[in-house]
Amino acid sequence: MSKGVKTKNKKSGKSRKVTGKAKLREELELRKLVVETARAMSRSGLTPGRTGNVSARFDGGMLITPTGLHYEDITPQDIVFVAKDGTVGKKQNKPSSEWQFHLAAYKQRPDMGAVVHTHSLHAVVLACAGRSIPAFHYMVAVAGNVDIPVIPYATFGSDTLAANVARGLADRQACLMAHHGAIALGKTLPEALELAQDVEVLAEQYTKILAIGPPVVLPEEEMQVVLERFKTYGQHAHN
Repeated sequence: MSKGVKTKNKKSGKSRKVTGKAKLREELELRKLVVETARAMSRSGLTPGRTGNVSARFDGGMLITPTGLHYEDITPQDIVFVAKDGTVGKKQNKPSSEWQFHLAAYKQRPDMGAVVHTHSLHAVVLACAGRSIPAFHYMVAVAGNVDIPVIPYATFGSDTLAANVARGLADRQACLMAHHGAIALGKTLPEALELAQDVEVLAEQYTKILAIGPPVVLPEEEMQVVLERFKTYGQHAHN
């Protein structure tokens, strides 16, 4: 877990270490939620095998799933704290190989607190075909813009991919990643997971539409109206 902070004793002027029980409790609860989110992501079929990863912003850095472990086997103690400069404590597990783009996403979007990255079937199909998801349905706006684009390919775990992800998420909360998968942001872990699920549903619907023929796309003017309504539409109720 992350370290306590140092403060000065007003009477002695000496520094003393404060563990911050409340902060430690907060960290433990967040670690538990990262585990729960990763398991829910896996059980829902959004991530075959050991693919995909989950993180939450914490203490200037983030808590992220470890690399190479099955989600059903991980515990809160297995979750890795990565500082904002990318450093990891010696006694921790190795973080997900995708930790770079998680940090890049948080830097790009200080308003967001969680990242869910999936290799869900239909999102991968579209990402590998280089097909963005246009406004075939108004619910595309759930990702925060008029479409869900495919960002350029780069090797997993690379700084180039991190930079591509950051640019792609600058004005929206979800993207497809060419020849890779999908990424979704949220203020909270449940919100990010829900958006990842929404993206997969939209990807499946769009894939089936393409089998019929060219899609009929809503005009941008209408999508701007939808985006404005979504800002005050509670939890983006699907109706």
